[in-house]
Amino acid sequence: MRRLLRSRAGLALALLADLLLYAGDHGPYDYTASSFEIALAAQERLTAHWLALDGVVGTAIGVDGAGHAVLKVYLTTPGIALLPRFVGVEVVPEVTGPFLALPAFDDDGARADPTQGFERPVPIGVSTGHPQVSAGTIGTRVTDGPRAFALSNNHIVAASNGGQEGDPLLQPGKVDGGRDPDDAIGTLYDFEPLRFCELSGCAPNQIDAALALTTPDELGSATPEGGYGSPRTRTVEATLGLEVQKYGRTTGLTVGRVTGIHATIDVGYRNGSARFEEQIVISGTGFSAGGDSGSLIVTKGVLLGDRRPVGLLFAGATATTLANPIDFVLDRFGVRIDGN
Repeated sequence: MRRLLRSRAGLALALLADLLLYAGDHGPYDYTASSFEIALAAQERLTAHWLALDGVVGTAIGVDGAGHAVLKVYLTTPGIALLPRFVGVEVVPEVTGPFLALPAFDDDGARADPTQGFERPVPIGVSTGHPQVSAGTIGTRVTDGPRAFALSNNHIVAASNGGQEGDPLLQPGKVDGGRDPDDAIGTLYDFEPLRFCELSGCAPNQIDAALALTTPDELGSATPEGGYGSPRTRTVEATLGLEVQKYGRTTGLTVGRVTGIHATIDVGYRNGSARFEEQIVISGTGFSAGGDSGSLIVTKGVLLGDRRPVGLLFAGATATTLANPIDFVLDRFGVRIDGN
């Protein structure tokens, strides 16, 4: 009985603290701890069921602008899924269209620019790819101490599980005129296998990432002129409202904002569909397009808050972009950003 009373008293204090915190002014991306916990519990309870509905492609934790976390549900078209409006927190449908991995499109001549080659060492944020892939983006240079690697996506560097250790990494990518061996800047070293959905269900993924072994003579650590420069070595966790930037092969330097965290999303690949958990959702029209896969996403701030690595871009929809948390990627390969 005493434990129950203490538990209720603790919850009451937490709710009182939330009320006091939000009695005054607060930012549009602030939320109470209690509403976040309720939203997270609802997401974990409901996501698998909702993803089985036609037209539902994901969920994430967002914020309503009034101090409360919400449960976002991403849809391919409006009004196609009957969803509750409240599950302890508000349910907010958002029409994004389907999420797709973002290599360059082979049949899109407007984006295929064979002049996107650079003198060695090449900058980060530019065209690259496995010889079997159209083109994506070199995210950044990373290191394990003695060695340097180019970091990008599995579906760019390892051809969606189809590559083998030692396969060349081209700069520029094939659709931009890259050819082996003249344009090779490294070789496939390691990748996290993608797990695609089957009739029995969808095994979760956390990252779409791969490394190519290279050298500082082949690959630099800064974007081309007009980009954000060199990323910082220390990373930062994505938070709602965080302003971010990236430099990619197709859209160059763009700015967006984190609008969803802890996302579970079904992503379309040429090999099939793959489910990702604990992902970052970034909003911003024109933030990414086909060919930007592999871009490193960094903070846009001032002084020490600027250019801190946040995520690795791998997929998107019309005005929405998905990224793996960068710490998941670095921890998987035992490397660190080789930056500023």
